[in-house]
Amino acid sequence: MMKIALGSDHAGLSLKMEIIKHLEEKSLEIKDFGTYTEESCDYPDYAYAVASEVSKKNFDLGILVCGTGIGISIAANKVKGIRAAACSDTFSAHASREHNDANIIALGERVVGVGLALDIVDTFLNSKFQGDRHQRRIDKITEIENRRNK
Repeated sequence: MMKIALGSDHAGLSLKMEIIKHLEEKSLEIKDFGTYTEESCDYPDYAYAVASEVSKKNFDLGILVCGTGIGISIAANKVKGIRAAACSDTFSAHASREHNDANIIALGERVVGVGLALDIVDTFLNSKFQGDRHQRRIDKITEIENRRNK
């Protein structure tokens, strides 16, 4: 069974809760790393919580939500081994998995509506990395990451 880690800041809380309901209906194993209230908070804290768990392979994939999906994806991408993609359409969601082997998707509650967000999540979760020529590019990303983290 696929294990999904989720997190959001206050600006993404509502959408995250809708995504959680959606994933629970699909009987996926999920864990919510916060935030749990609408009180103002800092998205890097939740990006790190999810990204570190995905990086350690405790979860297969992650879903992050903030106002735009941009800030939280930037923060998540600072964790070694994470390829977080901010997506606001289904084409980008499947391409991020198929071509970039993204392991976290980031969504913006202020950018996409609930219906589209759920379609994006489903597309992301159901897409698979194609390998082949794309693996060479992922390997180069990993080389850059390893140089940076020495």
